[in-house]
Amino acid sequence: MAWEKELEEKKKRESLAEQMGGDEKVARQHGRGKMDVRQRIHKMADPGSFREIGKLAGKVFYGPDGELEDFKPANFLFGRADINRRPVVLTGDDFTVRGGAADAAIWRKAVLAEQMAHEYKLPLIRLIDGTGGGGSVKMLEDMGLTYVPYLPGWEHVVKNLDSVPVVALALGSVAGLGAARVAASHYSVMVRGMSHIFTAGPAVVAAIGENLDKEALGGADIHGRNGTVDDVVNTEEEAFEAAKRFLSYLPSCAGSLPPRGETTDGVERRDESLLDAVPEDRRAAYSMRKILNTVMDRGSLMEIGRMWGRSSITALARLNGWPVAVIASDPSFMGGSWSADGARKVERFVKLANTFSLPVVHFVDNPGFMIGLEAEKAATIRFGVEALNGIYKSTVPWASVIIRKAYGVGGAAMSDHSRFQYRFAWPSGDWGSLPLEGGIEVAYKAELEKAEDPAAALAEIKARLDKVRSPFRTAEAFMVEDVIDPRDTRPLLCEFADLAQGKMAVGQ
Repeated sequence: MAWEKELEEKKKRESLAEQMGGDEKVARQHGRGKMDVRQRIHKMADPGSFREIGKLAGKVFYGPDGELEDFKPANFLFGRADINRRPVVLTGDDFTVRGGAADAAIWRKAVLAEQMAHEYKLPLIRLIDGTGGGGSVKMLEDMGLTYVPYLPGWEHVVKNLDSVPVVALALGSVAGLGAARVAASHYSVMVRGMSHIFTAGPAVVAAIGENLDKEALGGADIHGRNGTVDDVVNTEEEAFEAAKRFLSYLPSCAGSLPPRGETTDGVERRDESLLDAVPEDRRAAYSMRKILNTVMDRGSLMEIGRMWGRSSITALARLNGWPVAVIASDPSFMGGSWSADGARKVERFVKLANTFSLPVVHFVDNPGFMIGLEAEKAATIRFGVEALNGIYKSTVPWASVIIRKAYGVGGAAMSDHSRFQYRFAWPSGDWGSLPLEGGIEVAYKAELEKAEDPAAALAEIKARLDKVRSPFRTAEAFMVEDVIDPRDTRPLLCEFADLAQGKMAVGQ
């Protein structure tokens, strides 16, 4: 058979590549409770869909006769795969080959993976385990010189963030460039107890007098709460499923419309529980998440970044099968006031919606930006304004449902008022430049001082103001478009989602 010898050599090299770092190092990886990179890729991809690119790349050892003696594969794998029957670029770090360090890497593979995603408009998934770059002191001695740092291919990383969905799963201890590759994504996940993220690891940090183990320095509970990553899960399998679910809401690239999901949930469904969802006592908290789960297609709500910026809720969901981006305040945490972190979270999420043509639904219960010394130290107004600016720059269709409070500049951040307001208010709506409760005694100080019974006078004033603050008074002046029965929220938002698709299909 023609080329039989060459084809046999190809099989031999591929077989050696599949051995990764060798039996001992692969066993060590499994002994840590971690899958090896090839197991991860086949768990992530649809069965049989992964086609590896560059499998023959690596460090080769030849004998005196020029024949192949041994082969050490590159510690970065990538290729084309399907996720839920949609094509993607799938990449993975092989920690069994020098812990993913640069001195075992072939830069062109990582660069080409990023280029493939950008040029073919395919989602990119990074399975990250190791430094993903950076070498060792020994490598520098072998080279005989040091070098000015640079990041080959980073220009493609930047382009991808504006053009295709990028998912990063931290599946081990990642530092330096590996950590940067986790952060340079639209959706990132850590596995509790397995994943760690560092600018520099414990051994390096010890030099500045901080003696911390991996978990204390860069564990999932740290980075899940500071916004470095979006989600924290308990197993690698959960991380894979989270990535698949995230991608199911997004188009393959910017400029395309998100795919419609299957749903058996009726558009006209009116849930009676919504009538009692918001208590009449304006100071009482309630579950915003319960409202979201009730209004959206059943089982479709996927919250992003639940552990950080907790006064703000950001989630992906579906309405009549159409993917939408959901923003809400959580009245059970700081009363729903936007903190600095909450505002940062909203700004980032609105950018995601704009990039990938997701209509936004905003459930409003915002008493304003956080106040007090800690809020001032956190530069809340700075980040709040940046979130507000992001909302005003948004180009996707936007719907707002005022559930309860909307006060001040934070409350005004519900939408861009200069656009058509696809907006509804519940009868529980309560808005203004500031909460009435905070200013009655000051505004009516003279009247109260003259009253024979100040307590009765105050009660009478509050009763008068309660009539003024009725949402129907605002609707009379057409300063809110409609006050609705809470049970009508789902049908009206499904109508919005349908119209939004038509709007985006003909250009925004």
